[in-house]
Amino acid sequence: MSDNGCGFPAPGLHSFLFKPMATVGGFEFNKVMLLALITTGLVITFFTLAFGKAKVVPGKLQMVGEAGYDFVRRSIVYETLGKKEGEKYVPFMVSLFFFIWIMNIWSVIPLAQFPVSSIIAFPMVLAAIVWIIWVSLTFKRHGFVGFFKNVTGYDKSLGPVLPLVMFIEFFSNLLVRPFTHAVRLFANMFAGHLMLVMFTVASWYLLNSWLIPAAGVSFVMTVAMIGFELFVQAVQAYVFVLLACTYIQGALAEHH
Repeated sequence: MSDNGCGFPAPGLHSFLFKPMATVGGFEFNKVMLLALITTGLVITFFTLAFGKAKVVPGKLQMVGEAGYDFVRRSIVYETLGKKEGEKYVPFMVSLFFFIWIMNIWSVIPLAQFPVSSIIAFPMVLAAIVWIIWVSLTFKRHGFVGFFKNVTGYDKSLGPVLPLVMFIEFFSNLLVRPFTHAVRLFANMFAGHLMLVMFTVASWYLLNSWLIPAAGVSFVMTVAMIGFELFVQAVQAYVFVLLACTYIQGALAEHH
């Protein structure tokens, strides 16, 4: 029995902390990092096997790869950037989509059972990469003056409110944008994993307490949450890449 009187091991922030698996030169390597490395390996290996020796008449693996590639290309990149401007960004967006999706899906894989993107450092790095690309493209396409107009929403027709609008747009684009881009993915995966842990632990706890009907309800909720999480995991990968394409589209377009 714990101090709360019932002995229920409630999940919390400790559910997202892992002991180091190894320490090399003062650098601690844990389970989350291992899953991230495996994710990288899976994405590289899959697309290498699928397209390394592409054939006119594709095999099963190439067909699956082409379906995934074409989904991101047509449903996200082309819809946002257009075919002409977007084609060069397709490889990056495809890699980003599948990397995030697999990081998310670890949450429901036995033994792994943890979404890598629920650790905010990973979404923050991905959002920072997108932000750097957006800033670089804006400078390259429009120059310094054009960049300033793009990120501040400069429009002299706004009159007296122009300084306020420019301040808000500048703050939003350069500071808030990468933060919200990362947090949207992190928060969904964090909350989803916490709910899964809650119902899973509750099922086992209630079963050991001989509260069979309640344990059954909790187990059904666990299964339902797994199904829902599978949907959310794919949606969050889609949304992250869609926003990345939207930001790049803004960099390539004239100032808004």
